Amino acid sequence: MSHGKQFTLYAHAQGPNPWKIVFLLNELGLSYEAKYLQFDIGEHKAPEYLKINPNGRVPAIIDHKNNDFIVWESGAILLYLVEKYDTEKKYFATSEADRYAVLQWLFFQVSGQGPYYGQAAWFTVFHPEKLPSALERYQNEVKRVLGVLESVLTKQKWLAAGKFTVADLAFAPWNNSVAEGLLGPDFSFEKEFPATFEWHSHIVAFPGVKAGLELKKELSARAH
Repeated sequence: MSHGKQFTLYAHAQGPNPWKIVFLLNELGLSYEAKYLQFDIGEHKAPEYLKINPNGRVPAIIDHKNNDFIVWESGAILLYLVEKYDTEKKYFATSEADRYAVLQWLFFQVSGQGPYYGQAAWFTVFHPEKLPSALERYQNEVKRVLGVLESVLTKQKWLAAGKFTVADLAFAPWNNSVAEGLLGPDFSFEKEFPATFEWHSHIVAFPGVKAGLELKKELSARAH
């Protein structure tokens, strides 16, 4: 380790999943050096990176204060960080019941939100031909996930444990893409899912999250 920070974070400047990790590292006050891989030249598939993450995706971290311990997959990284470094359980649960409540929402995010939002983004922006049926399917899935969140957040401020936890934080990057227009110019996040919009607004106001989003915006501006 030459940069002197506790963690090396392998990320992508615009891909949503690594920003979950940035947000939590910021909130926990943990130091890191980010390496933003360039997908267009295949850095995420390079042999040296596949030794770190055999799946060739981001994020991945190396914890230099724990014998260069490697963790990949965003959900696993979030759990590693809160279980090892959130000693006051500020962003995690203190009881068994709350722990499983946090975990169920975290697992829903990684299996239910991320993949569907990702496919909606793919067919909106990146797919070489327009496929209205595919776009409609995944946009409807985004709305379905938002509906699940709305059904809970109309009754409570946070998803689990009665406080802001890593479960809430995990949803922020992809929901921010909705706020930025993932579902098109005619969709109003605030109007159609008001409780979820308010919850998201609270999340992005946390200092570590806000700082991460500002950095993401800065990196995007540099790229253009």
